[in-house]
Amino acid sequence: MTEKTPVKALGLGRDFFNEIVKPAMVKVCPELLDQAACGRFGLGSECMGLDDEISRDHHWGPRVDVMLPEKVFQQGAQELMGKIAQSFPEAFRGYKLEAGHVGGAGLAPEGMDSFLMRSVGRTTPPQTDKDWLDIPEEDIIHIINGEVWHDSLGDFTRLRETYQGYYPDNVWKRRIAHWCRYCSGMGLYAMHRAVLRKNYPYAFHSLGRTIKLTMELTFLLNRSYFFYDKWLYPLFKKLPRLASEIDPLLTEVTQPEASWKRRIALFEDMHDILDADMVAQGLIDGHPKFKKSATQGYRLLESAYGDLCRSLPKDLLEHIPQWDQVYLEKFHSGFVSNLSPDDWRHALGVEPQ
Repeated sequence: MTEKTPVKALGLGRDFFNEIVKPAMVKVCPELLDQAACGRFGLGSECMGLDDEISRDHHWGPRVDVMLPEKVFQQGAQELMGKIAQSFPEAFRGYKLEAGHVGGAGLAPEGMDSFLMRSVGRTTPPQTDKDWLDIPEEDIIHIINGEVWHDSLGDFTRLRETYQGYYPDNVWKRRIAHWCRYCSGMGLYAMHRAVLRKNYPYAFHSLGRTIKLTMELTFLLNRSYFFYDKWLYPLFKKLPRLASEIDPLLTEVTQPEASWKRRIALFEDMHDILDADMVAQGLIDGHPKFKKSATQGYRLLESAYGDLCRSLPKDLLEHIPQWDQVYLEKFHSGFVSNLSPDDWRHALGVEPQ
């Protein structure tokens, strides 16, 4: 049965913290509460308020993330928090307590350094432009998403505020340049050439890549971090600028009856919108309308890439923006290897017939 008002894990977790977890910590380990940041953040759709009934088949339910200074966590805090969790009920308001990627059911304590390393690969805020470029953009979300309900020291809150402040200008421009290059050269141009050669498997591959990169570039031009693939489109639609113009074109691109010629034309229109916005923001100079090539298509964003590169310091041109979840994968492969085969398959919904 569909709920009239779907329960969200953020609200459920907030109430679970206030009614169960916080009183238990005040009673058993107030010294840890005085050093902890408690909330719901990190991995999972629920940390972005995007969870629905489908989300509940794994890693969903009442849970509190507890961030502690690394030394405090390593000096017995994990064991103490485990003992506190043993006193919890099996369910809260009818929902089974969640066991996440760290900790036990209902409670996920972690050292702050460990959390940051598996998210963005560094324990201190980025200091230089190159530091910023080395961080996978989609993983910054895991630091700034969700809610923090208690933070006695304020360290985690200050770190979140640093990342929420967004990129320095040259980092922003470098990332826009990189996305212009790939969205056009590895996306629209590649799709056009594949269609000319009737290489339709590669055309479909390039179609998906062009959709993804076009949305990510729209996030960048909004000065807003983009999300990882699964939640990219729902949050793209909420962007305050450009998305309302681009979304109808994206919708048409994905219709089965759309011809390849029409799809290419739609992307050309989208890239005109993005290019015009870069001119309006002063990122590139104004220019006349360009022709389209019969064999190369409309490499408009690669023209912008050249303009952007010429405006950047040489050391940044030689520093490639990180755009893969390398640090998360380091953590996740270790997490999976420590599970039993049955536990991992159960999490995946891969059960014997």
